[in-house]
Amino acid sequence: MFKRPSAIFIATCLLVSTTLLASAQSDDTLRLPEEKHFRNMRQLTFGGDNAEAYWSYDGKSLVFQRTSVKDGIPCDQIYYGRLPKKKNQPFTYKLVSTGRGRTTCAFFTKDDKHIIYASTHLGSGDCPPVPDRAKYGNKYIWPLYPSYDIFMSDLKGNIVKQLTNAPGYDAEATLSPDGKLMLYTSDKNGDIELYIMNLETGAEKRITYDLGYDGGAWFSPDGKKIIWRASRPKSDAEVKEYKDLLAEHLVAPTNMEVWVANADGSNAKQITTLGQANWAPSFMPDSKRIIFASNHEYKRGFPFNLYTMNGDGSNLTKVSRDKGFDAFPMFSPNGKKIVFCSNRNNGGTRDTNVFVADWVE
Repeated sequence: MFKRPSAIFIATCLLVSTTLLASAQSDDTLRLPEEKHFRNMRQLTFGGDNAEAYWSYDGKSLVFQRTSVKDGIPCDQIYYGRLPKKKNQPFTYKLVSTGRGRTTCAFFTKDDKHIIYASTHLGSGDCPPVPDRAKYGNKYIWPLYPSYDIFMSDLKGNIVKQLTNAPGYDAEATLSPDGKLMLYTSDKNGDIELYIMNLETGAEKRITYDLGYDGGAWFSPDGKKIIWRASRPKSDAEVKEYKDLLAEHLVAPTNMEVWVANADGSNAKQITTLGQANWAPSFMPDSKRIIFASNHEYKRGFPFNLYTMNGDGSNLTKVSRDKGFDAFPMFSPNGKKIVFCSNRNNGGTRDTNVFVADWVE
């Protein structure tokens, strides 16, 4: 969920940086001993803030968002690249968003020839301003830029269709396994809710109605269920804070739990009560178990690790053990690999990079 002159062009022409070329770390040198479900871990990006890396339907490519000020990318743009077939082959990637405004939340379409993503470029070609957190007691907050709309582009970066055009924030889109339905987040009706859109007809349905943030939603691999993160302010003070922030197009994602429902939004259930921030959930390949990121073990709100659990929230199991940030997990379509984003191996910087590993049960 970030003024770019000619620097963006230069940056996008460079398919791979010198650090990328020099790096070929793989195998188990990047995983911690306790991370028994990971094997042959490989770091794909090196430097900058790289996040929300998601698989193509054929499992051969990744699409992700990237910020790297030193490379002339002042706020998030969308890139895609083919996964290396050989151990020492670098991961190369290229720009597929416009290079203007800020972008977020990309996802491949079923044909693997297009992507959908949200962008603010119609509002302005500049990066939208980031919130002054000091104004809100240094609380961690996300901006809900009203100029975000969702677009479809080909892999050369040509926008072929604008999918949303309502006033307000439209973003966080993913697609159903058959590629026909788009599940996304919008505040166009006064709260932050989930909607399902038929990509062919544009017909859509709102599927959440309770006060609070609903977002980051995914379909299960079998297409029968959805999963998402949600906040549910209860007390008068919580409701006031939520509404006050929303009026300024902001949300504080510090108290969120995981919810599941049928694919049409019916039978919605909260399945975690862990406290703090439980987010980036997705179903595992069996469409029964769940993987997600959480900081619930740490009162200071950090680090974030990956956890798995059953579909009802039972059998909570810690998967990653890094002392920084592990999040945005997604299994490959065949269930054999996992991609996620992490602060590990960043030399003490704040860089977040994309990692891929074999998954071992």
